[in-house]
Amino acid sequence: MRLPTKYTKITQWEPGTFPLFFVLFVSFVGIISSCSKTEEKPASNMSTAREAKKELKELRESIKKVEPFFKGMATPLANDWLASHKEPGQTFEQYLDSEPTKPTKERQKIYVLPLGTFNGQQTKIVEAAADYLGAFYDLEVVEMKGRELRVASSNIRQNTATKARQIKTGYILNDILKPMLPADAAALIAFTTDDLYPDESMSYVFGQASLENRVGVWSLARLDDNADYDKFLRRTLKIAAHETGHMFSMMHCTKYECLMSGTNHLGETDRRPIDACPECMAKIAWISDVMPAERYRKLAAFCRTNGLTNEALEFEKKAAAVATAQD
Repeated sequence: MRLPTKYTKITQWEPGTFPLFFVLFVSFVGIISSCSKTEEKPASNMSTAREAKKELKELRESIKKVEPFFKGMATPLANDWLASHKEPGQTFEQYLDSEPTKPTKERQKIYVLPLGTFNGQQTKIVEAAADYLGAFYDLEVVEMKGRELRVASSNIRQNTATKARQIKTGYILNDILKPMLPADAAALIAFTTDDLYPDESMSYVFGQASLENRVGVWSLARLDDNADYDKFLRRTLKIAAHETGHMFSMMHCTKYECLMSGTNHLGETDRRPIDACPECMAKIAWISDVMPAERYRKLAAFCRTNGLTNEALEFEKKAAAVATAQD
């Protein structure tokens, strides 16, 4: 604080004769200033806090509104994921407390990278999956130019059952994707037609993602087994959105039959919906800053465009249900 000139000119007083009234005045001003600063609360911060509180309240209400559309998780069958993986699940509240990785002001794009060789149908499936991710997470999706997949022999093995070539996921995640992650990427996702394995303990995986590094890869190699185009598409949408969820710190869901539930085989994948359950929907709406009704309408539009009529109707019903929570 700079005092007026009339109080800063002290040359007319002798040393040691500094007026008491001036000291008291300055002290009094300092006390008032200190008190006023303590009591001030910027209006912008208060407004932001109120908006955040309102948003969470609406999301919690939306969870209740869409619960009737989902089945609770059934007792796992012998070869199902939860039969061999004891997982606690993750509620919306637990997710908020976990300080999750999420899109930021600087990182608002999902990048999709085709790795290897694709036929016409596979290319169409990848393009549709990219569009779905844009609607599912309400983020801009950038389709990158495909690149050849070159892998050293140390990261390749032959599957003992199928005899097919498999590539180790860790190599793709750490040696290919992580170094090329764009600065503005919320996530970088690679598709490949090669079969994948994470380590010697597992026969294969549909895909794998890093919760810390915002990169993921998944394979189309098994998704077209005994499937027409629509089933192939549904499987790919589920795997793509599931692995992307992991990149935003979403754990496996155990409360509902949910897109974020773990799967061990295609039969289990086929039982899952192409949508996130109420708890996981709230996580997505929160990290993407999108209203649930708007998100559901975008997903319904995608499904109608891609011939998924039943799913489109379901999304439209969900949009109508949560709209009442946001009025």
